[in-house]
Amino acid sequence: KFPLGVLTVVSGVSGSGKTSLVKRILYPAMQKSLGNYSGEKTGGYDGIEGDISKIEQVEMVDQNPIGRSSRSNPVTYIKAWDDIRNLYAAQPAAKAAGLKPAAFSFNVEGGRCDVCQGEGEVKIEMQFMADIFLPCEACGGKRFKQHVLDITYQDKNVADILQMTIDEAQEFFSNENKILNKIKPLVEVGLGYVQLGQSSNTLSGGEAQRIKLASFLIKGNNASKTMFIFDEPTTGLHFHDIKKLLKSFDALLAQGNTIVVIEHNMDVIKCADWVIDIGPEGGDKGGNLVFEGLPEKLIKEKKSYTGKFLKERLQQTLTS
Repeated sequence: KFPLGVLTVVSGVSGSGKTSLVKRILYPAMQKSLGNYSGEKTGGYDGIEGDISKIEQVEMVDQNPIGRSSRSNPVTYIKAWDDIRNLYAAQPAAKAAGLKPAAFSFNVEGGRCDVCQGEGEVKIEMQFMADIFLPCEACGGKRFKQHVLDITYQDKNVADILQMTIDEAQEFFSNENKILNKIKPLVEVGLGYVQLGQSSNTLSGGEAQRIKLASFLIKGNNASKTMFIFDEPTTGLHFHDIKKLLKSFDALLAQGNTIVVIEHNMDVIKCADWVIDIGPEGGDKGGNLVFEGLPEKLIKEKKSYTGKFLKERLQQTLTS
């Protein structure tokens, strides 16, 4: 059972069948029932039933890179760069030079550097060795032509903005509500240290996943009730950032959405509304439903390794 409108955690040891249940059965089966089947092979199951009509779409928030090109970055993915381009194009110097918002884009020709095509670096292909990336000599790694870099807002040009961390940008754009509303969710999911213009191929899987989560928080209270599926979103996170992640989950739930998380982290499991524990072991000895219910009842399940460690974590919390 996957309750709707709450946070459900699917737990179990490695190889127990968590991913198979969620990614190979639940996700494609839900997509089929919603008429969005992509042709992906579905695992064996007898049927899916319940209040499926209450779910309007299913989103797999995975750890795949954001965007398709190396020019993709956090600020373009959350669509904040569109508003920043409009802000720069509205500056008196930009109007006098006849610069439109497109001139401040590194994805189209015009204002971007012609040599590196807005990448800020050039690739040197090496035979029998990994390619080398060097800063572009034409623009000095700044991605844009000089006449575009001459346009400033509060003494900063577009290249300076791309070098800012998300925390710095939140402070810098504190008076620009449109931009601020898009940057804020990135801070809330614990990504304040990431640069606005950081290339997508340098982001970890966990960072990419949280940028996707932030993009859904920006969309806000959308009418369609969504089931979000996350695969181990706490990978590489400090416990302080895990708290931020859980707050973001609460924001999605408050909008009437449903969250299903595959997770090992005890801090997430203890905060779940519902736990489905798969096991008891990995491989051939896995794939069975060990427990489903409230986290506080899981600690009484003797066959569950998750229950054993959750009990220890809850005891630590009580003693501290």
